[in-house]
Amino acid sequence: MESNQKNERFYSPPKPYSNPYLAGIGLGLVLLLTFIIMGRGLGASGAFSSTLAAIVNSIDTEFAHNNAFYKSYLEDNTNPLKDWLVFEVLGVLFGGFISGILAGRVKYSIERGPNFTDKKRLLFAFLGGSLMGIGAKLARGCTSGQALSGGALLNFGSWAFMLSVFAGAYMLAYFLRRQWR
Repeated sequence: MESNQKNERFYSPPKPYSNPYLAGIGLGLVLLLTFIIMGRGLGASGAFSSTLAAIVNSIDTEFAHNNAFYKSYLEDNTNPLKDWLVFEVLGVLFGGFISGILAGRVKYSIERGPNFTDKKRLLFAFLGGSLMGIGAKLARGCTSGQALSGGALLNFGSWAFMLSVFAGAYMLAYFLRRQWR
């Protein structure tokens, strides 16, 4: 009983989430500053492409420089990992983790419905993430690059992409919702 009281003394309930409207305004200001300072918008898939190009280049330089995809990331003869998008993604990962710690929300859990096992949930998460990665390359940008940066520039393709994302999500919602009940 005494150890339970000790644990409760150190437990603090998680802090409430940020106001979504204020967070949206903050994200818009970050996007505006990114355009002003860096000359381009936000995005994450470019960081993964830069990292992949650096890995392939370290394994087989000749192949990397003869491949059009990798060559586009290696053209200026600098290390692709110096691309600011790599640091953007690292900042999102570490910043999110630090924010979670400060808000008291960091814990190990696997979110799943009662009809799913942990293995099945992790498998579907991996498959979904892989499909999103493939889709990001086919769409020439991830959802953050397409929706935020492309949408802010009123790019027709970006708006069509996001409308397709929402339409696909609504079509699948009925089937997936049943797995969480």
